[in-house]
Amino acid sequence: MKFNKGRRGRLDPEINFIPLIDVLLVILIFLMATTTYSKFAELKINLPTADAEKQVEQPQAIQVGVSGSGQFMINGEPAQFSSPDDFAVQLRRAAGSNADPMIVINADAQTSHQNVVNVMEAARVAGYGKLTFATQTTGQK
Repeated sequence: MKFNKGRRGRLDPEINFIPLIDVLLVILIFLMATTTYSKFAELKINLPTADAEKQVEQPQAIQVGVSGSGQFMINGEPAQFSSPDDFAVQLRRAAGSNADPMIVINADAQTSHQNVVNVMEAARVAGYGKLTFATQTTGQK
């Protein structure tokens, strides 16, 4: 006697969620491990517009001048350096007791991009995050 005659080919469908969860966790870990996290603003830079009115001089600001020929000045004094680390030491000396001065970059229009980047790198090495660029107005309104 066969009591299982009609039930032999039919199995109850079963969904096992544990392997599905394992695969999803592996994908999640893979995405977290391969994602690059970028820090976009390591130095906070304020770019004033050329039409802005002249701002009041700030006594805690350090004026860094860059000429078109690659000469540098800090608060009107000539500065010579061989690396951004050397320039950072000079920025710290110019800041004195001020913990976080504003660095104002006065770059000539003919200055190479690398010279401006060197000043920005020196400010980062010195630990100064407030940078701004000086512009001159094209005319009076």
